[in-house]
Amino acid sequence: MSVKNLILPPHYFSKLDIMETEVAIKLAKDTFERELAEALSLTRVSAPLFVRPETGLNDDLNGVERPVRFDILELQADVEIVHSLAKWKRMALGRYGFAPGTGLYTDMNAVRRDEDLDNMHSVYVDQWDWEKVITREGRSFETLKSAVRSVMYALRKTQDVLCHRFTALERYLPEGIHFITSQELEDLYPEKTPKQREDAVAEKYGAVFISQIGGALRSGRPHDGRAPDYDDWSLNGDILIWYPVLGHAFEISSMGIRVDAEALRRQLAIAGCEERAALPFHRKLLENQLPLTMGGGIGQSRICMALLQKAHIGEVQASVWSDEMHDACAASGIHLL
Repeated sequence: MSVKNLILPPHYFSKLDIMETEVAIKLAKDTFERELAEALSLTRVSAPLFVRPETGLNDDLNGVERPVRFDILELQADVEIVHSLAKWKRMALGRYGFAPGTGLYTDMNAVRRDEDLDNMHSVYVDQWDWEKVITREGRSFETLKSAVRSVMYALRKTQDVLCHRFTALERYLPEGIHFITSQELEDLYPEKTPKQREDAVAEKYGAVFISQIGGALRSGRPHDGRAPDYDDWSLNGDILIWYPVLGHAFEISSMGIRVDAEALRRQLAIAGCEERAALPFHRKLLENQLPLTMGGGIGQSRICMALLQKAHIGEVQASVWSDEMHDACAASGIHLL
């Protein structure tokens, strides 16, 4: 049941009323989008809401989530609403002819029907999906670290704009970000669960990038699940901040350098998904017909929730929640849109 994991901060109240919140959402989105595009040299493009399943373009996330599928009468075929655009973006970079060091971003909307709903998770997903072309020499952790710092810079700039406009809001993001691998994190906190480790390291540093997510750790379990066919598990990670409103780590972005042919073969074998190699996207990648890229997704409602210092994502996003969650939130001063 979704309310089981709901966090209800004691004495919570929204620092902005509903109209101020709507104005602040627009300001936050406009500012962050502009700063992100400038920091990473990105051009905005249009993107699909749904794709044909036989293309292999839909993102499998952790590999178990079910996409929303429906038929189109004219096509006499099914399509799937995207989970994200990790693969589509890479195809688009090659098709549009982007040069190394430049890239695209898009306003992505998705439906994730199997999401566990709580303060930070909704069935409706809105994010900035971005992707840029890199060179073979650029497939390095230093390249990834530079992109992480650019995302954090855009986030801090947006925080400054919002706090200047709405004086009730507070600046709480740190100036820097700490980098740690998922194995180093397990070694530090071997008795904790992955989520408890994230809380511990985020509280200690304020902002952290946990890298190398997807493969098994020495404990035999991965830090978190990742589909085998978009991120290179040795060159990816999550940006987390410590979120004082909820007293927990708060994921801002999942990002990484994408698989090349070698990494794709290796990870498909580890995941037992070698049959995907026959799909059109995967064939192109294995035949080196797609550019080398890195990219990620950054939640729009997540950014707004964090910077407007809300207790629930439903305070900045109109979605669907159970009656039980509505009642529990309302009793704690959390008013869902």
